[in-house]
Amino acid sequence: MPKVNFRLDGSLHSTLMRRARGANLSLSGFIRQTLEQAVDERKRYVFSSQDEILATAIQILSILATSVGQQSPKALEQGMAQARSILLERGLLGEVDRS
Repeated sequence: MPKVNFRLDGSLHSTLMRRARGANLSLSGFIRQTLEQAVDERKRYVFSSQDEILATAIQILSILATSVGQQSPKALEQGMAQARSILLERGLLGEVDRS
């Protein structure tokens, strides 16, 4: 199998690592699948089904957060702080979201 080497800037590398972890793949596996998808016009985006699941989960959690916030603003505040901590830990917040 041929081997390809190339350089990435730090920001792109971090983003690719975060996306690979989110897809439960190694960086090489993630890049390989992304490249395969890029050269085959008939394929859907490799992780589109995960994006659809994520969109549904976000909608459900938004409804839940609204309900919890109406009943107990303190509980909502604590839950949001815990969620932010978990997202930071997994590298799922962008630079703007970290503040």
